[in-house]
Amino acid sequence: MTDNTRTTEDTVKLRSFRRIALITICAVYFLILVGATVRASGAGMGCPDWPTCFGSWIPPVSEAQLPDNYQEIYADRGYAETRFNPVKTWIEYLNRLTGVVIGLLILVTAWKSLALRSHDRWITIASVAALLMVIYQGWLGSRVVASNLQPGMITLHMLMALAIVAILLFAFARARRGVLAAQPAVAISRHFQRWFYVVIALTVLQVAMGTQVREMVDFLNHTQGEERSAWVSALPWFFYVHRTFSAVVLLANAWLVWTFYRSFGLHHSLTRLALGVLAVIVLAIISGATLGHLGMPAIVQPTHLLAASLIFGLQFLLWMDYRHARGV
Repeated sequence: MTDNTRTTEDTVKLRSFRRIALITICAVYFLILVGATVRASGAGMGCPDWPTCFGSWIPPVSEAQLPDNYQEIYADRGYAETRFNPVKTWIEYLNRLTGVVIGLLILVTAWKSLALRSHDRWITIASVAALLMVIYQGWLGSRVVASNLQPGMITLHMLMALAIVAILLFAFARARRGVLAAQPAVAISRHFQRWFYVVIALTVLQVAMGTQVREMVDFLNHTQGEERSAWVSALPWFFYVHRTFSAVVLLANAWLVWTFYRSFGLHHSLTRLALGVLAVIVLAIISGATLGHLGMPAIVQPTHLLAASLIFGLQFLLWMDYRHARGV
């Protein structure tokens, strides 16, 4: 086999892997959105058991399909306030079905990566690691249900989802190194990288504070019930730090976009990706302001959580692409 033939085959395999990896990443983000909808609608215990739902693989559609003493049965298992709600049950059940689809997509991604192990073993390692992580995530989901939605367990479940996104993005970025190598990032100040890391650190800090605010919102939901309008006034001081700090993150990322634009122009991949990060930050700020000023409307919570997750993922990809454009 000639070098040109091998190069062509690798190019085809890389293109195929990037396609399935991108589909999988988008699907994981969709699952994050669905999970956030489950949380915002209060459907987290719509299925009080796992992996079945009210003892069945396909949940009931009415209370009449359950035993007369089903509340006593689940009270003995530690769920004293179990009450069948068909809407909440099916929202949670669809969340689980989406998780199964994600697992299958990651399995296909790992399988596709095997063809690239001689080209770049890190693509295969990362893809297989993502498969192992999603298996663990499935088990962790069962522990979330068993804990009766303890905020700490929910946060761990969310962080694991972001870790899966990161490892998939790592594999995806490694598979597109050739694309970035054709757009070298050399026309930029040698001091830029230091400030780039500062911008990333500021963004990660903001997302971390948002995780703490979300955990506190979960606590208020448990202690104050559905009176959402009272939640904001009950939030601690770091909520206001988180809200104010969003302006710092916005300005820092605007500087990043301007630097890339001035150095490479609008059509460079780094500039466009940085613009994408900035647009999602604006979305996060708008949705966050809506939550803070309009009494935490449930319909906006999934948008804000998805935006925060997208910021994390897009900026991680931006960092990887920058390194590859620099030939690292």
